[in-house]
Amino acid sequence: MAMEDTSERQPRQSPDEFGALYERLRRRAAGAGGGRGALATLTPDTVRAAAAEVRSGRTVTLASPVETEPTPDNPRPAGHRLTSPPEVTADGTGLHFATDHFSMDVHGDADSHLDALCHVVYNGTLHGGVPAATVTADGATALSVELARNGIVGRGVLLDIPRLREVPWLEPGDHVSADDLVAAERSQQVRVGEGDLLLVRVGHRRRRNETGPWDAARTRAGLHPTAMEFLAERRVAALGSDSNNDTAPSPTEGVGFPVHVLGVHALGLHLLDYLQFEDLVPLCEQEGRWSFLCVVAPLRLPAATGSPVNPIAIL
Repeated sequence: MAMEDTSERQPRQSPDEFGALYERLRRRAAGAGGGRGALATLTPDTVRAAAAEVRSGRTVTLASPVETEPTPDNPRPAGHRLTSPPEVTADGTGLHFATDHFSMDVHGDADSHLDALCHVVYNGTLHGGVPAATVTADGATALSVELARNGIVGRGVLLDIPRLREVPWLEPGDHVSADDLVAAERSQQVRVGEGDLLLVRVGHRRRRNETGPWDAARTRAGLHPTAMEFLAERRVAALGSDSNNDTAPSPTEGVGFPVHVLGVHALGLHLLDYLQFEDLVPLCEQEGRWSFLCVVAPLRLPAATGSPVNPIAIL
């Protein structure tokens, strides 16, 4: 399908500008997480405070359905087969079980997933200077998704950028700036604070639902790298989006996924990619608020670089 070229609207970022931004964020986060990265901001106090967000008791998924058919943005879809279809007797008597086998390319461009802190290798290290050699063919021995084994539970805040701009979605190649995030806070009468799970809607899933899949690895909307200073200043616990979080093409010369580098590697943020907020938005509009209790429970995969997830918002 033909797509609008928005690359000229992206403020380009030189390697020197990116390097200076990376160092600022890395220094801000240095030693603050005690090996847990930004999850250290999720304390018993912040979880108790987040529980107070539950008022109506309505729950809604933030995950996209897992897909098993190839599409332009998902050429290696999840595999699913019944390993033991029930062989029910003619009279329907007796006990039988149906069993399944699943497989998934976790870090694809369609399925909802969590990026662990070992997912991003930059200049030979992981977050906090952990050697990249800790990630081997047998798995990660440090900073794996096991860090989040007790769940990521806190106050979720959804900032809806298409709503702010009065459009159904941001076009592929467009980006979200720090000014957009501040303006969305003002428009939605909410403020992102320490320990929050910041969720940024760009409308990727709605566009995909209405116009069909496209090669999202080549072009998609996301955050501009400079927006990550907003997250550092507010000391958020995690970042999620209905896209990959990174804009494509990258606005940073020589760095393909600058938001991943700044978020995961510099700030120690677990990233949630390819969520969907189309079920959540109408509930937020009905209740007149954009914050809620959010529960993210990755699978216990002790050596994995990520996990499929089904985050739940509780209003």
